[in-house]
Amino acid sequence: MSLHNKAILQALFVTILWSSSWVFIKIGLKDIPPITFAGLRYFLGFIFLLPFVIKKDKRKFQELTKKNWFELIVLGWIMYATTQGAQFLSLAYFPPVLIVLILNLTPAVVAMFSIPLLGESPTKQQVLGILVCLIGACLYFIPHLEQEISLSWLLAIPILGMFANAASSVLGRAINRKEHLHPRVVTVISMGIGSVVLLLYGLTVEQIPVFEIKQVSIIIWLAGVNTAFAFALWNHTLRTLSSVESSVINNTMMIQIAILAVIFLGEKLSSLDILALLIASVGALLVQLRRRQFKTL
Repeated sequence: MSLHNKAILQALFVTILWSSSWVFIKIGLKDIPPITFAGLRYFLGFIFLLPFVIKKDKRKFQELTKKNWFELIVLGWIMYATTQGAQFLSLAYFPPVLIVLILNLTPAVVAMFSIPLLGESPTKQQVLGILVCLIGACLYFIPHLEQEISLSWLLAIPILGMFANAASSVLGRAINRKEHLHPRVVTVISMGIGSVVLLLYGLTVEQIPVFEIKQVSIIIWLAGVNTAFAFALWNHTLRTLSSVESSVINNTMMIQIAILAVIFLGEKLSSLDILALLIASVGALLVQLRRRQFKTL
């Protein structure tokens, strides 16, 4: 198996873990305030990762320049404090369907960011794939919008999360393609910074929850498997995949989340919904085909 194909499979596996997080988060939000919930998830993930990373990559920390530290601080603030904080807060007000629809716009934004910032220009086929993917997502989600939106002014939260998600994808790609920066170091530092910001803010403005076994189990699972392990593996794939490819693979979560919503949240899929998901899948596939044509300006 080629390095590129292996990276695709690894990235897809990560998206499955992240998709399952939406179910766990919706369950946990019944008892845990959103910002505190997000802070606990990522701070524990940071704690789980830190001893392992220090043991394996102690020298890598010493090689970090002031510029590297600044980039990682910005990445942590955008990728965790802003993107994940907005996602948890959005799930407290809106159903996953609406949030995924907005997040589905990320690849288009990433493509625009990547041209001036990374010098990456997608081919015509990849642009077509992004458009097809967006069409499929809209076809699936738009029929649900009329009955789902009740607090329209709060849409600023998931929209902010979408732009932050796009920015973190581009910045993460720029950082991870530097050979001297190991993905584990990138993950643990950025996660630690972002999670501390989230947790401190959450404990300041939200009521401290009373934890029971179910809530503790959800947080530990999300922190250990869906955060520490998944984000380290995702950062590793960014060394091989382009920012557009990574974003489109990440975009397959809309299909996975829809399926999980049917199984665990009792939602139903119509024939139109299924067709839309198939169209979106074809769009993601188009972006992956003929990767060697991906150009650098």
